[in-house]
Amino acid sequence: MKIIHLDKKTKKDILENLLRRDPNSYSQYEETVKTIVEEVRKKGDKALLSYTEQFDHIRMKPSEMLVSEKEIEEAVSGVSPDLLKVMEKSLENIRSYHEMQKRTSWFHTGADGTILGQKITPLNRVGVYVPGGKAAYPSTVLMNIVPAHVAGVPEIIMTTPAHDGIINPVTLAAAHMAGATKIYKAGGAQAIAAMAFGTKTIPKTDKIVGPGNIFVALAKKCVYGHVSIDSIAGPSEILVIADQSADPKYAAADLLSQAEHDEMASAILITTDQKLAEEVNKEIAVFLKTLSRRDIIQKSLDHYGYILLADDMESAVETANDIASEHLELMTENPFELLTKIRNAGAVFLGPYSSEPLGDYYAGPNHVLPTNGTAKFFSPLSVDDFIKKTSVIYYSEPALKAASRNIEAFAKAEGLTAHANSISVRFSGKKQRKRSSNGKGN
Repeated sequence: MKIIHLDKKTKKDILENLLRRDPNSYSQYEETVKTIVEEVRKKGDKALLSYTEQFDHIRMKPSEMLVSEKEIEEAVSGVSPDLLKVMEKSLENIRSYHEMQKRTSWFHTGADGTILGQKITPLNRVGVYVPGGKAAYPSTVLMNIVPAHVAGVPEIIMTTPAHDGIINPVTLAAAHMAGATKIYKAGGAQAIAAMAFGTKTIPKTDKIVGPGNIFVALAKKCVYGHVSIDSIAGPSEILVIADQSADPKYAAADLLSQAEHDEMASAILITTDQKLAEEVNKEIAVFLKTLSRRDIIQKSLDHYGYILLADDMESAVETANDIASEHLELMTENPFELLTKIRNAGAVFLGPYSSEPLGDYYAGPNHVLPTNGTAKFFSPLSVDDFIKKTSVIYYSEPALKAASRNIEAFAKAEGLTAHANSISVRFSGKKQRKRSSNGKGN
């Protein structure tokens, strides 16, 4: 990796390069995805199974898409007991963290007899998409299902591609442990469409969450509005801010942990120390010789890897806030002090022993995070993503009467006389109506 002095032009060039990875930049695939989505919307299972055969090379009947209890039992029994224990502990940490995010309905009674409140209701049915390419992603299964389960969603369905009709047993075991209601053998844009509109086999959901390739990302974008989605996820990214106190081996290892995700992943070090920058670069070269995904890592570093030498920590933090990285590590003498200056990041890891994979697998906070600069306005996946907030309003007659003139004046100012009438009608001729109801007038 090249060591580059950080200035305004460098930062501008880097931001432009990183934003080229945005899923919205791949318009050449959008028509294909729209066609898939529309076919599944119109033809349901027939189109879903046709695309499954075309892309995944699996021929199935509709009844074979639903994973059976027997298949789940066999999958769980096929996973090593040691790994199951690790997953159980991870699940415990994730659930414990998300339990602290739970909201409750609340109501406030005013002195004038008004009652205002907010009613919390979990979504009725959500869909979780889990990638099923060359690797299994049980951590992704846990991170997407657990917050929905904690939120109280009664039905959580999961779709994931199957190879030769079989889903990776670790993925199935994780889904079972986390509380998935039903699991279906379906992947790609066609699975997203099925969960968005429903088929005879796969029910329509209220929200779809989970990562995937560019076709999955664009399909989620396409169905948004018919259902809710978590986000349109981009490639993984990490940014490390380090000073002279940082261990270069730790910084190098953490940068590579994200670069191995795919060729479009981004790994950036910003430091105020020239010597550290050089040492991290050397450690990266050493690690690369032994890592199994070194070809992917090298391409990632070549295109989206940077070691930036900042004049001061203020400049480093400003750049980090502008990039708004998915993962941000603070390897400095006083990381908690620096944390107060961080505005934009998906997740922040403090100190030398809070490496990024800790968040990916074990600590408890969700690893589904905003990417491609969207940490400026998006948050990590949470229990909030699986609930609805409904406003509740109650006014007594005296309370509404006291406010009636103000409301009518506001409505008339907007030219909405029917709004004003909705208030005034409740008080004009009130005495006559009461007399009539008492049998004293007609």
